[in-house]
Amino acid sequence: MKIFVTGASGYIGGSVAARLASLGHVVRGLVRSAAKVEGVRAKGIDPVLGTLDDAALLTAEAKAADAVINAADSDHEGAAIALLAGLAGSGKPFLHTSGTSLVGDEAMGEPSSAIFTEETQVVPEPDKEHRVALNKRIVEAAPGVRTVVLCNSLIYGHTLGPPAQSVQIPPLCAQAKESGIPRYIGRGLNIWSNVHIADMTELYLLALEKAPAGSFYYVENGEASFGDLVRAIGKALGLGAAESWPADQAIARWGRELAVFALGSNSRVRSEKARRELGWNPQHGSVIDWVTNDMVR
Repeated sequence: MKIFVTGASGYIGGSVAARLASLGHVVRGLVRSAAKVEGVRAKGIDPVLGTLDDAALLTAEAKAADAVINAADSDHEGAAIALLAGLAGSGKPFLHTSGTSLVGDEAMGEPSSAIFTEETQVVPEPDKEHRVALNKRIVEAAPGVRTVVLCNSLIYGHTLGPPAQSVQIPPLCAQAKESGIPRYIGRGLNIWSNVHIADMTELYLLALEKAPAGSFYYVENGEASFGDLVRAIGKALGLGAAESWPADQAIARWGRELAVFALGSNSRVRSEKARRELGWNPQHGSVIDWVTNDMVR
């Protein structure tokens, strides 16, 4: 297949694009920076220099492709619309990358018992209303386009593509290294579901092959509290005991989006639907084990 991937130099898009290229697919990947072109090409991906705001470019690439994977920005409505325009009426696959912070709360380290499946109604916080609405719009573009929304939880593991990092664990590590103190927000009892990058990538391949038009899947295989995660990070980095960080200091360091919805919230989802419908069989079940044994290398 000829597949166009946005975010080809990023953690998710780069891993998926590299895996597809390794299987013999012809992969064209959107790259925002000329400095990253060679890293993308080294993974067997044909770089396409441009941005998500280049609507004409995105539409043309989508029209010329057999399938499109949008992995650059979960919230960029203009890019999604441009890609869908290029695929309109073709019935070709369009995989859109979303994230489970859309079910996140503003707990700032406090726990929650709320667990979401695809059948659970989501009433998002105001910050996440746009993401939920965009996912709905993409799903409803079926059947003219075989749209699939993959809603990833916290992703961990070393990239399978060009050099890139995930969203949540690296800033926790950076702060810990800089200050010498691993820090979680509040009491650190907030819980996130998680998934290894290799397992996530395999689900993208399965969805590309056989997910029904208009599908939505949560992507997870395990969960952990941020207190436990940060304590494991501290040990892996050879630092002292982890400590609580007040919400205002965390927001000052990381910004509202990262601190509140990526590091301080609860986001607990289940992926039985992907296992049942697509035969997904993830192999990595513990982010704590990965941090302890494999993160530092």
